[in-house]
Amino acid sequence: MTTPSDMVSLYMQAEMDLLAGKTVTLNGKTLAMEDLAEIRKGRHEWERRVHQEARRGPSLARFS
Repeated sequence: MTTPSDMVSLYMQAEMDLLAGKTVTLNGKTLAMEDLAEIRKGRHEWERRVHQEARRGPSLARFS
């Protein structure tokens, strides 16, 4: 299972690769420099999810 933190790392790597002049495939879509805004938008969405999880705190299981 991929966590929101994993996705942030993936999007950050894609952003760095594009800035280095590479072509990136993310979620089956090939992206180039002109898609940088789309990658940054995706990274911001995943960062938002990470922050939401952090605010909720850990889930505790209850056994009966």
